[in-house]
Amino acid sequence: MITKENILANAKKTIESESQSIAKLIDFIDDTFAEAVQCIYNSKGRLVVTGIGKSAIIAQKMAASFNSTGTPSLFLHASEAIHGDLGMLQEGDVVICISKSGNSPEIKALVPLLTRFGNKLIGMTGNMTSFLAKGSHYVLNTTVDREACPLNLAPTNSTTAQLVMGDAIVVCLMEMRDFKAEDFAVYHPGGALGKKLLLRVKDMLEHTLKPEVTPDTSIKKAIFEISEKRLGVTAVVENNKVVGIITDGDIRRMLNDRDTIAELTAKDIMSKSPKTIKSTDMVVDAFNLMEDFSITQLIVVDNGEYKGVLHLHDILKEGIV
Repeated sequence: MITKENILANAKKTIESESQSIAKLIDFIDDTFAEAVQCIYNSKGRLVVTGIGKSAIIAQKMAASFNSTGTPSLFLHASEAIHGDLGMLQEGDVVICISKSGNSPEIKALVPLLTRFGNKLIGMTGNMTSFLAKGSHYVLNTTVDREACPLNLAPTNSTTAQLVMGDAIVVCLMEMRDFKAEDFAVYHPGGALGKKLLLRVKDMLEHTLKPEVTPDTSIKKAIFEISEKRLGVTAVVENNKVVGIITDGDIRRMLNDRDTIAELTAKDIMSKSPKTIKSTDMVVDAFNLMEDFSITQLIVVDNGEYKGVLHLHDILKEGIV
């Protein structure tokens, strides 16, 4: 009988099995691994990643990771390579060929072709005596004791080991290239990640209103300014310099404390020294500042000149956080 307990037990067993296989990879990280990474780093060409079956899927992911972290890469399907796609391989390219057995017919046909133009070949295999291992300049060992599959057939532990070995290469190359968040943003301009890494405060000010009053503005007009600009705040500006801020909260507290507001002006209720940010700062830094001080608006100031207001709701609309 299939029960929830059995399902949970099998899931935990699979995860434990794969985690143990990954842990054993540490013993396979040796001088050959370092030399293979140095070979990729020193290459003047691209990194070509190839494989067949499930290993091909891992190769695709690896190529994507390399491309997004500063190592130009492309995926070459092993079976398509021997039917014309080998033309993708250029002089100076380094090749990573992935295969658990290292002895499949496609791999045996491909390996001699990958090195005939002088290209360096890095084999990634779970069989260190295989055709792939013997034909490679560098061999990365991804041997696993068995698959998590109960039949020991479906690639599970083996493909996970390949994936992790690939990630280890990616991270090493990132460190060697001193790859920074700014570099990462260049390759990820779209979506929430791109916005988080690229969007600056000035990019959002173009679409927002700019509420402002002078210190001598009546409270009634200040309330109108806050309501009209719909940002819940107005800057108090004198000679284009921000001298204070009035928020919805300031208005509510004033109404609770006073019976009349006819004689009051902006300077009477404004908060001095408001939190500010430059237009060139990253929006994600603005968000973090709002969180730190539990506020929903920031006054944007460049070289002492008032530029506008950045509101938390605008940041949330962009989907940055």
